[in-house]
Amino acid sequence: MGRIMAIDYGRVRTGLAVTDPERIIATALATVPTAGVLQYIMDYCARERVDLFVVGEAKHMDNTPSESAALIEPFVERLRAAFPDREVARVDERFTSKMAFQSMIDSGLRKKDRRDKGMIDRVAATIILQTYMNTLNNRPI
Repeated sequence: MGRIMAIDYGRVRTGLAVTDPERIIATALATVPTAGVLQYIMDYCARERVDLFVVGEAKHMDNTPSESAALIEPFVERLRAAFPDREVARVDERFTSKMAFQSMIDSGLRKKDRRDKGMIDRVAATIILQTYMNTLNNRPI
């Protein structure tokens, strides 16, 4: 069984998270400049078996696509073209950045360390991945 990779795609930076090979634990992987994220994913997949990608889906509160969706959709198409044999699932990413920031506070991370936007992106990707894993197991978040 291969890993699941979650992608919190952003204009400047993209956060990535992966499961362990048994798909039990979601772990932050990296924050990558968005311009190089597809190459990073391709290099990672050359080293590790990834069976499924989960990409955050940007929506407004009324369930309509947000402005970020216009950036994310072309990336999803490039990802599907690069990995035609792998499923790409989508997960609502509303509030993941706020949840990531709050989880950093709750874990006792110092204020200086919470300013690391890359860390917020990695934690947001981990939340997206955990949300997806919870839906697989029908568990509440």
